[in-house]
Amino acid sequence: MEEHEDNVSIPEFNNLLQADPNLKRYENDFRRRYDMLRKQVLLLEEAEGGVDQFTRSYRSFGVQRLPDNSLFFKEWAPAAEALFLTGEFNGWDKFSHPYSKKEFGKWELTIPPKSDNSPAVDHRTRLKVVVHTKDGERLYRISPWAKYVTREEKSVIYDWVHWDPPQPYVHIHPRPKKPKSLRIYEAHVGIGSPEPKVASYNNFTHNVLPRIKDLGYNCIQLMAIMEHAYYASFGYQITSFFAASSRYGTPDELKELIDVAHSMGIVVLLDVVHSHASKNTEDGLNAFDGSDSCFFHSPPRGEHTLWDSRLFNYASWEVLRFLLSNLRWWMEEYCFDGFRFDGITSMLYHHHGIGTGFSGDYNEYFGLQVDEESLVYLMLSNHILHSLYPDCITIAEDVSGMPALCRRVEEGGLGFDYRLAMAIPDKWIQILKELKDEEWDMGNIVFTLTNRRYGEKCIAYAESHDQALVGDKTLAFWLMDKEMYTNMSTMVPMSHIIDRGMQLHKMIRLLTHGLGGEGYLNFMGNEFGHPEWLDFPREGNNQSYHYARRQFNLVDMDHLRYCQLYAFDRDMNRTEDKYGWLAAQPAYISAKHEGDKVIVFDRANVLFIFNFHPNKSFQDYRVGVEAPGKYKIKLDSDEVQYGGHGRLDHNTDFFTEPQPFNGRSNSMLVYIPCRTAIVLANEEIDYCY
Repeated sequence: MEEHEDNVSIPEFNNLLQADPNLKRYENDFRRRYDMLRKQVLLLEEAEGGVDQFTRSYRSFGVQRLPDNSLFFKEWAPAAEALFLTGEFNGWDKFSHPYSKKEFGKWELTIPPKSDNSPAVDHRTRLKVVVHTKDGERLYRISPWAKYVTREEKSVIYDWVHWDPPQPYVHIHPRPKKPKSLRIYEAHVGIGSPEPKVASYNNFTHNVLPRIKDLGYNCIQLMAIMEHAYYASFGYQITSFFAASSRYGTPDELKELIDVAHSMGIVVLLDVVHSHASKNTEDGLNAFDGSDSCFFHSPPRGEHTLWDSRLFNYASWEVLRFLLSNLRWWMEEYCFDGFRFDGITSMLYHHHGIGTGFSGDYNEYFGLQVDEESLVYLMLSNHILHSLYPDCITIAEDVSGMPALCRRVEEGGLGFDYRLAMAIPDKWIQILKELKDEEWDMGNIVFTLTNRRYGEKCIAYAESHDQALVGDKTLAFWLMDKEMYTNMSTMVPMSHIIDRGMQLHKMIRLLTHGLGGEGYLNFMGNEFGHPEWLDFPREGNNQSYHYARRQFNLVDMDHLRYCQLYAFDRDMNRTEDKYGWLAAQPAYISAKHEGDKVIVFDRANVLFIFNFHPNKSFQDYRVGVEAPGKYKIKLDSDEVQYGGHGRLDHNTDFFTEPQPFNGRSNSMLVYIPCRTAIVLANEEIDYCY
């Protein structure tokens, strides 16, 4: 085997080694993974009409309407003894429509049209697959390929509903170009309104999209779209992989949402969950054919003890068909622009990250603890997506720090475009929980924000949905807590707590935006300091929607300070859009002064200055800068419109002197008030990036 691996050539492996020579020791691991991928791609190309056809198996499985209006049904149920179709169309007769058994565990059924030549099953009528097991059991199942499932109000179980509209939605707007700087708005449709209810796709299209556009985000990451029976799972316990959640509306209304986003120049990513699946049997994938395996590994390997869910068998031909076709389905049918892959750490390791800390020792990322079947599935997904859709964006959620996660497959990497910088929000929460302001460690903050693998792009964020969930608190709530209920009025002077909270909320976000990555993410509502936490209706809270909503109405009230935080977030994004620091090389940090609590860095020829000192302002403070010339303030967290104190004169011109300072060729003197962040740009540089 070793000899064979030595013969495998990874086309651009040297690029990876140039970025990280320490990976040379693990060359055999990279070769083996790449060889597994190469063999898999060859098999797919030789089979069933090639990769393109294989990954669009949603055109042959589930239910298809043929040109003559016959309906063709096809399923994979290898352990089943017999399969029948039942539904409203045949008066729920359990035996009148048997599937015929084909090879490799496939089952097929064709139903001719009605006498008036219309299809035998009407649009929006209910269906079920009846599975007869070898033990003589009769099970009622939803097709794994179901495109639409709904739940009656009193029912617990979802129903498979035939979706074949007479006039399906047609996308009008082309996909926007892939942004150079990714500014992501992480959003959940169901909580997208101040009202205590499940909000709709239509509400999001008409009321939330215009806000996202105004705020300057160019990408939306949509959570909880793949159908999940349990709302409080936040969309992470998937029951129907091809169905867009019906609790927010119809598939066509989601298509319109994406189309309208495209018309605004915003790309839309799907939070895709291929790391595990719900344990539900009657309305999920679990035990579809009556066996404990089918799409999954048999227990114990096929069960996630912490999540109480099922784990896919990524080595199975039919599982590959199902999951790869699922990615194509969301790209083709709904025109998503890419994916955030959830739970990657669980996939990459046999231990699923349970009870394991990652120290960064490279031996943790190679060897027997790595699940190479699922790792190669991720390589395969990225290879196919980027081959078919060159502008497709893929983001990995991985806490382990797997090397080459975001290097191209041709270099031996896993092929993701970005990874989430998951250490950053933890650091901010830790600081706010444990340290007094004067104890903040500038060096440690800078280290956390810049500690990323060279040549692998990161999405930086100060907080995401994880930090907003019940049991934790948003940054705004850590900073201001219960005073947000009483002291956010602009009619009264700011209390000490509100003043501190407002200034640090802006500074933390701008520092993360400028220094932390090659993309930026914000969870909906946090941009304006949404109070409280997030909690979905469940038994433990008496099925309340009180915390399962976003109070956008707070921003619209001029007498409250939320609109000031909103305005800062908007202008921060618009400033980045003009200067493009996210698309630039990492920053040069010229100062991290512990006593002064000052951080200074430049990136994309833009100068960032932060004074975190709680009460010291600095006159004539020397800062280093590379490009000589005249600088002007372009963003200032202390502006009155952002809830600041207006201590800086924006008409001031700052001229550099040819005096090297802190490793930069030039320097200049500036005034930096306490708890203030400023961004300065060089007036003599053309910033077309």
